[in-house]
Amino acid sequence: MGRGDEHDGASISDEEWEQFLRDAESGEKNAPKEPSARARMVARRLREEPDRPTGWRTFEPSAQGGKTRRGTGRGAKRLLYGAGLLLALGLLVLALKPTGVLGWLPGQSDEQAPLAADSAAARQPTLREPFRGSPAREWSEGLAGITFPAPDATGWMSKAQVAQALESTRDFLAASSLESGVLRGERPERAIALINPQQRDVQDFLDTAFDSPSRKNNPLMLFSRFDPAKVRLAGDVVKTRGRVAFEEGEDGALEVTADVTYVYPVVAAEEGSDQVARTIVRRETVMSWDDPAKVHTKAGTFSLVSYRVDTTNGGCDGVNGYLNPKFGAQTDGEAARGPEVDPYDRDTSMDERMREAEDEDCGRATRT
Repeated sequence: MGRGDEHDGASISDEEWEQFLRDAESGEKNAPKEPSARARMVARRLREEPDRPTGWRTFEPSAQGGKTRRGTGRGAKRLLYGAGLLLALGLLVLALKPTGVLGWLPGQSDEQAPLAADSAAARQPTLREPFRGSPAREWSEGLAGITFPAPDATGWMSKAQVAQALESTRDFLAASSLESGVLRGERPERAIALINPQQRDVQDFLDTAFDSPSRKNNPLMLFSRFDPAKVRLAGDVVKTRGRVAFEEGEDGALEVTADVTYVYPVVAAEEGSDQVARTIVRRETVMSWDDPAKVHTKAGTFSLVSYRVDTTNGGCDGVNGYLNPKFGAQTDGEAARGPEVDPYDRDTSMDERMREAEDEDCGRATRT
């Protein structure tokens, strides 16, 4: 923590960078290193569960990046990790029985049984009540639904620094998954600005994801976006439920985990459309606030350790960089091959959720 205070979170200067290369060439152990997300993910897994198998649909690209911001010397390569991330994408589609879209009575817990089929029509969402028939009706709006811990000195950071990191984490969640412009398909510039620009593998991912989205480079891993030509939000309220936690991570870093479920009510973009559907996104993001004495970073930014997402009624076949909800009879039922899953269930961890869907492209949501 002392060295962190001395450097005050500043990025590495030219002189320090040259010293890093010299130290790397000589094998100096204390030289700052590149914040490779793959290295962080592997270290975290080994630290927590050394005998655990790799999660479902884990993506670890070859060390195509892995370069320092000014090129790699022979000695520097010995210190750098390969590029890559733990990217896990779960998809749930609407393959429901007539009772599947039924909601829950106000005051019921998430574990109670759904309403009878004969009351289905009365529980369908409307423009006036877009959360009708959903447990999210009782959830809080926006950031109010996300629980944040009290700050405490951790790793290289003081209590005040941890408090600032948690505030920036809050800003990232808002800018990536709640900001109206981003939900309408705009590039999430404010959120991207909070990600360490010297984390080369992540920057490569971001450069590709918006221009040429694919299953490998999908912006939905980190951001919620709808195509404004096809979909618009039904109102300006997004319901949330989630939590943020932190612990000491690799090299004394502050490691922050955000696990949040977002419920987005939407309608088709055509004028006069009034049939409301809901898209549900559960996203887990692990962020590392690094000691600049040990890792190349920029003040006020975090490096990504891992990120993964599970979506319901966001589209199953093909990737275009947007959430693609279906309305009414437009379902992807034939594409749904996985087990039935309740998208509102938060007792199941993301690790378990990913394992459940390991061999399937799309599961079946029991309700929206």
